[in-house]
Amino acid sequence: MFSKPFGIILIALGVVMMIYTGFTYVTTEKVVDFGALQINKDKNHFVHWPPIAGAILLVAGIAIVVTAKKK
Repeated sequence: MFSKPFGIILIALGVVMMIYTGFTYVTTEKVVDFGALQINKDKNHFVHWPPIAGAILLVAGIAIVVTAKKK
């Protein structure tokens, strides 16, 4: 039914996860709040995943597309 589009999405996601192994985002923390005086600190956070996770998604997507029923 919808397994072939789902498999294609898994393939695309797997390729992207193998190429880009993570991303960074920034949050702002309030260090000092003393009346009108405020001091903020930017903190970097890195989200990382292993490339093998992308390879697993890629193989699963290919398996789903290959085994999908044809109309």
